[in-house]
Amino acid sequence: MYTRKALVAASVGLHARPAAVFVRAVNGTGLPITLAKAGSVPIDARSLLAVMSADFEHGAEVEISVAPSDAPEESVTAAVDQLAALLLTDLSGTL
Repeated sequence: MYTRKALVAASVGLHARPAAVFVRAVNGTGLPITLAKAGSVPIDARSLLAVMSADFEHGAEVEISVAPSDAPEESVTAAVDQLAALLLTDLSGTL
């Protein structure tokens, strides 16, 4: 399992459009990715409702994880690193 920590930079946290942009990117990887913050149960990052309900506020440190899969380790690492970099932006991309 590959795990990486990142900060949520979007001013509204992972709500509404920023959550949708992030979840779309997660689903684009095709990987079973989870997202968690300290003291909470990991949620399925492929689910917009789960991400919006988890209350990942601006400045929150989150942990992005990928369960073991058949995907090559390099592509898993690259996907998680790209998602971590995405969280460091304002997530105002278009859908």
